[in-house]
Amino acid sequence: MDMKTKQLGNSDLFITPVGFGSWAIGGAGWQFGWGKQNDDESVAAIHRALELGVNWIDTAAVYGLGHSEEIVARALASWTGRRPYVFTKCGLKWDAQGKTYEVLKAASIRKECEDSLRRLKVDAIDLYQIHWPVDNIKEVEEGWSTMAQLQREGKVRWIGVSNFDVEQMELAQAIAPITSLQPRYSLVHPEVSAEVLPYCMLEGIGTIVYSPMASGLLTGAMTRERISKLPEDDWRKHHPDFNEPNLSANLALVERLRSVGKRYGESPGAVAIAWTLLHPAVTGAIVGARKPEQVEEVVAAASVHLSEADLKEIETVAEIAA
Repeated sequence: MDMKTKQLGNSDLFITPVGFGSWAIGGAGWQFGWGKQNDDESVAAIHRALELGVNWIDTAAVYGLGHSEEIVARALASWTGRRPYVFTKCGLKWDAQGKTYEVLKAASIRKECEDSLRRLKVDAIDLYQIHWPVDNIKEVEEGWSTMAQLQREGKVRWIGVSNFDVEQMELAQAIAPITSLQPRYSLVHPEVSAEVLPYCMLEGIGTIVYSPMASGLLTGAMTRERISKLPEDDWRKHHPDFNEPNLSANLALVERLRSVGKRYGESPGAVAIAWTLLHPAVTGAIVGARKPEQVEEVVAAASVHLSEADLKEIETVAEIAA
């Protein structure tokens, strides 16, 4: 499948509309795990995405406490086609119990970068991102200055941020240019469309959005019964999006996505992703998959072109001001 690419912010990276997200394949055993995961299936899912033309993989040190990065490296070692870009993140550390905490101190980021390079088995990280900001402004500045330093040293090619608001991005921009922002964005969580996405457009900052299907909620495969059977070590089980009073509204949205998808012969999830890609500020969407068959459904989103009527139908039920 030949996918059109878009330039990511100020970088020389031209990325496909969808990228492979590696959060879920980190597996269980930490605070935001998705339950047990079969590593062979993860590798097969990555390979399938690359076969379909996806040219970037997004991961993070914290996913599966290093395990996700190792699986990405394993998938790339056995991949014979064109090498995809590899994006990862820092700034989220973990304790012996798998509880996560944020730290943007210079020495910590430096060590994280070395660890990620080692786990990913790469000479340089294509895009290195601060995973979450911290409340301490001085520490945010220290963290971003360190990122810029790593870029100068050639350990990372481009630097970005994730989950930053406009104020935090302005702080970072004063130190070194931001290549990209990675925000949460979906029909369930469109909050960044108010101020954050317009700011990125204005500043020429690329945007790669995560959870465009609201962590599986909008795939069409998620039912009440399935949610009730999610293992206790899947973070979604107790999240408000997956529980009442929000759940009924979210499942009603899925049915609307299903009816729009039928017109194109595509899944509700593909329509949900296609909706995020319509925003002019969005360069690409990060889509996770845990097995190869899930990949085909979501990669199809890149070729879904929603009409005005489709948008009206979807947005009335999502209560988004069109």
